[in-house]
Amino acid sequence: MRQVITRSPARPAAEARPAGLRPGWLLAGLAAVLAALVAGVSLGPVSLPPGSVAVELLNLLPGVRVDSGLTEREIAIVTELRLPRAVLGLLVGGLLALAGGAYQGVFRNPLADPYLLGVAAGAGFAVTVVITAGVGGQAVMAVLPVTVPLAAFVGAIGAVGLTYLLGASGGRNRSPATLILAGVAVSAFLSAGQTYLLQRNAESIQQVYAWLLGRLATAGWHDVRLVLPYFLLTAVVVLLHRRELDVLSVGDDEATSLGLHPQRSRYLLIAAASLGTAAAVSASGLIGFVGIIVPHAVRLLAGSSYRVILPLSMLFGGAFLALTDVVARTAAAPEEIPIGVVTALLGGPFFVLVLRSARRVLE
Repeated sequence: MRQVITRSPARPAAEARPAGLRPGWLLAGLAAVLAALVAGVSLGPVSLPPGSVAVELLNLLPGVRVDSGLTEREIAIVTELRLPRAVLGLLVGGLLALAGGAYQGVFRNPLADPYLLGVAAGAGFAVTVVITAGVGGQAVMAVLPVTVPLAAFVGAIGAVGLTYLLGASGGRNRSPATLILAGVAVSAFLSAGQTYLLQRNAESIQQVYAWLLGRLATAGWHDVRLVLPYFLLTAVVVLLHRRELDVLSVGDDEATSLGLHPQRSRYLLIAAASLGTAAAVSASGLIGFVGIIVPHAVRLLAGSSYRVILPLSMLFGGAFLALTDVVARTAAAPEEIPIGVVTALLGGPFFVLVLRSARRVLE
């Protein structure tokens, strides 16, 4: 009598369950943020010693007072000019990378970016309307520093809302692919409107494109205070639901059998990511590739679980944009290169690598 013994192949623990966030990677992300902060404050037309800058940053903590060796003028440069800009870069970069990672998980596509659902087109159209309406009107031009960020935010949120309504018109048959197609349609419509306005108001093209190419120029802490609440809200919502993206990656049927409501989770994450992206765009203009470069690099280096991708993308995304801003400010000093141009120069080659690695998705 023969006894047939079948053995199931052993599965490594890493395959059975996605690895969580390792302390080493978390420390690396925090170190990158601190290094980018010090570099962003130290480097510029007036170079400051990094050690003295680090001491002066410590002096901002309650109860800490150490002589940094900086003059009063240099301290003012640190605290009122460069530090707000560096912090804004950390916030905007963190938002864009976090939103990009969330979009990639929701749509199960590593090529998804924060502008997928029409945020860029909506913000660009609204800003173009405001700027072209202000040309020739001194009263309107005087309030452009206030109205442009507001218009960008409203236009971005409005475009996402229109995309959702168009995508939801399919009723119960709506899917992530339907949302993507709706986003393409909304973006095309708004981009056409923007092109028409620019063609009719050629004198405003320079102002519009200066905004479209992105910038982190800020005077004081005003922009930081505007973006910070949206950063906190987006980070809390997305990070609290990061485990659900791992469940959604196995498919809606399997996710439902595990007790998850796929549509509700998906739209909650889309809403949070879109809100954060709109806030980032309103403060910095359109800065591309951050939402693709950073999450994909984290996925390649640290692991494929969204418990790892999302928090590390937020940290490394902030550090990446803050350091990119240093390059934009110093590469052609005293002139300043638009930060969107620098990210595009870095993102173009990386995007080719993403396309090659994502060939199976595109096919």
